[in-house]
Amino acid sequence: MTAAEIPVRHETCEHVTRITLDRPEALNALTPEQRERIIGLLARASADPEVRAVVLTGTGRGFCAGADLRGGAAAGERVSGDVARTLRLGAQRLIAAVLDCEKPVLAAVNGTAAGLGAHLALACDLVLAAESARFIEVFVRRGLVPDGGGAYLLPRLVGPQRAKELMFFGDALTAADAERLGLVNRVVADGELDRASRDWAARLAAGPTRALALTKQLVNASLHADRATAFAAEAAAQEINMTTADAQEGLRSFVERRSPGFRGR
Repeated sequence: MTAAEIPVRHETCEHVTRITLDRPEALNALTPEQRERIIGLLARASADPEVRAVVLTGTGRGFCAGADLRGGAAAGERVSGDVARTLRLGAQRLIAAVLDCEKPVLAAVNGTAAGLGAHLALACDLVLAAESARFIEVFVRRGLVPDGGGAYLLPRLVGPQRAKELMFFGDALTAADAERLGLVNRVVADGELDRASRDWAARLAAGPTRALALTKQLVNASLHADRATAFAAEAAAQEINMTTADAQEGLRSFVERRSPGFRGR
């Protein structure tokens, strides 16, 4: 399958890369080819100085219904190590690609986000959700252990007891409840999601891109670092950031009492 045949649409406009899952008939359940395509697009956006923000979204009624298991991945004879290897090289790489992207990644959750699809959204730096969106830790319904970093992401967002409630019962969580629990930054009307995501992405793309990347690294690392390590990382990030053109522009604009014009450099 060529890149053009993989149902993942992407465009880069005004410094924003927009990645859209495009299998609406399957609620955007991820095939291995789609997963690899998204990983590649995130890596490209991370390395491209002209890209300053990324949006992940889907078409139709689903953001992403999780991994597509109908292609035979769940069947057939296995030997010890196959499952762990598949997970490490598949779902975990996808989530890591979002967490490690040097640009802010915004999820625009247009519908159902289940299993790996929920974790894909929750790995993003910011999450906007349409009112009709649903988040489902579907694994328990199939007798499975959560994958795609779920047991890492959820406790950090809502605490261990809430995370266990979501994972033990597998109940569908409405967008409003997800916002109340802190899984979602903001809920908007279905018809407003595209505009809201473009507005937020434009604001991110107009920001000091390197400072945002360093801030993302500091916040993500702080969740499993002691105070001394976090303070040392903060000092190192400040040292690096002060060499950027945007930091110098920010200081000049403050002295000159004007709005800064950041260029992502």
